[in-house]
Amino acid sequence: MADMPTYLYQVVTDDDSEGEIFEVVQPMSDSPLTKHPETGEPVTRIPALPNIAGKWSDMKGKSQLSNKNLDRLGFTKYERAGDGHYEKKAGGGPNVISAD
Repeated sequence: MADMPTYLYQVVTDDDSEGEIFEVVQPMSDSPLTKHPETGEPVTRIPALPNIAGKWSDMKGKSQLSNKNLDRLGFTKYERAGDGHYEKKAGGGPNVISAD
């Protein structure tokens, strides 16, 4: 199954106050919703920028800094495991570093 976009919708209120904002995953070919799927209240679609994993996106940065990728590139990564103790998560070197 192909990934479908996530759309933002907002409930339209009679008093112009900010209504509930919610997300709906639906095919691009579907018409925008006009009513809340659970309550039946009128809604409008909110324009939003797509989240694309490009060269400078958060998603791309996270994948580049993953333990698997750091290990593949020859880096060593340690994460704090306690007071003065660090455990290796990627790469070579000792499994634990301790300040003791």
